Amino acid sequence: MMQTALSIENIRKDFPILQRKVRNDKQLVYLDNAATTQKPIQVINAISDYYTNHNSNIHRAVHALAEEATEAYEVTRDKIAQFLNIKDRQEIVFVRGTTEAINLVAYAWGRQNVSQNDIIVTTEYEHHSNIVPWQLLTQEKKAKLQYIGVDDNGELILDQLDSYLESGRVRLVTVSQMSNVLGTITDTEEIIRRCKKAGVRVLVDGAQSVPHMKVDVDKLGCDFFAFSAHKMLGPTGVGVLWARKELLENMAPFHGGGDMIREVHKYETTWNDLPYKFEAGTPNIADVIGFAAAIDYLNKLGMDFVRQHEIEITKYALEKLSQVKGMKLYGTSDITKRGGVISFNLGDIHPHDLATIIDEDGIAIRSGHHCAQVLMERLDVAATSRASFYIYNTKEEVDALVRSLHRAARLFKLE
Repeated sequence: MMQTALSIENIRKDFPILQRKVRNDKQLVYLDNAATTQKPIQVINAISDYYTNHNSNIHRAVHALAEEATEAYEVTRDKIAQFLNIKDRQEIVFVRGTTEAINLVAYAWGRQNVSQNDIIVTTEYEHHSNIVPWQLLTQEKKAKLQYIGVDDNGELILDQLDSYLESGRVRLVTVSQMSNVLGTITDTEEIIRRCKKAGVRVLVDGAQSVPHMKVDVDKLGCDFFAFSAHKMLGPTGVGVLWARKELLENMAPFHGGGDMIREVHKYETTWNDLPYKFEAGTPNIADVIGFAAAIDYLNKLGMDFVRQHEIEITKYALEKLSQVKGMKLYGTSDITKRGGVISFNLGDIHPHDLATIIDEDGIAIRSGHHCAQVLMERLDVAATSRASFYIYNTKEEVDALVRSLHRAARLFKLE
């Protein structure tokens, strides 16, 4: 396991884009990993190899290329099962991303199981992809959408969950395992425990958690779990929905078409076995295969290493950022309860202006509402700036960010 400063430099060598010069011929400092991560050469090569040597559709033909492509595609499913300790590979459905996974559940499970006056519970720090599908569903079904609030420390007020559960009308509680804005690590185990006691289903959005810490889906005990490849070194356009087999078997298909069917007649169709019942049409074969290389890369590093590196760099960044005059940091100060995400505002500088100034120094951060406007309303701000870290980021890059922030503060006469 690689644990030295030198090993981070070795990791960085695997990411060609990190060698780039960007604005004003400045060395790229990439701190927008909560949006998407960069890709190691191993992933890039895996995708290239598929198109160069194995390109074919899958599951449908018996020729050599089809068999090779199908095997490589299905190997990824097995690697995901091992990575997250999922016992049954049939419960792993490939989708385009976390957003599609949540929409699939809202459509295929929600429309069968949510009725008038029922309640779906989410939280104030959810991504829009874990709010909008439930707004659509509850409006259609004349049900209610309720929120678990966020306290001033950036943590959920879980006592509110109890009051919702006591109503007996809650059908689903849907929460992110890690906030994409505050970095708060949700106590999903406690939420699931309370929901199980009340007989309520739970969906966990793992888009931010799976890339950054060890996740055991079997131990977690939820009913649905969703995440995306591109936030964990993999390609865009690939995601995973895991759901309990008995739920998937009783859910209607999300899309109709090829490969999700067993037989099609003029007026009647029977569905394919799981998970193919939910994988209509030609899938994103090359990028699913590339995702396997990303999982291999993270396995080689070890998720304990990934988590420890982020704790160290996030702690360092919080200390350095807090020394910038006019700095407002959001989220818990307990480093064990947050991931490698720091949202902040600097004086009265608009986050978009701040990101533009910082970009002049070759530093990529995110500015805006981060697809979390409900949280922005709770924080009483229009937007924030966000720096987010991953396995290839260094303390020297944090120092570069801090220098750039000091420059911005001087420009706006905060210092």
